[in-house]
Amino acid sequence: MMRSMFSGVAGLRAHQTMMDVVANNIANVNTAGYKASEVTFQEALTQVMRGPSTNINPLQLGLGVQVAGIDPVFTQGASQ
Repeated sequence: MMRSMFSGVAGLRAHQTMMDVVANNIANVNTAGYKASEVTFQEALTQVMRGPSTNINPLQLGLGVQVAGIDPVFTQGASQ
């Protein structure tokens, strides 16, 4: 049960980071020269469970999601 809680908490933390980046983008929408950012997610490591009956097909348990990076978006903005 604790493993599922950790997986859920990891997802909530990653989502909070995304919400922070989106809020920062919205707050700076009228700032001249500001480049928006985007969040990239990646799957956290999976844990392989092997037991006496699972040698042929081991179980893989995902450990949640994590933020891979926060990158600026280099698209052309509106001219002012």
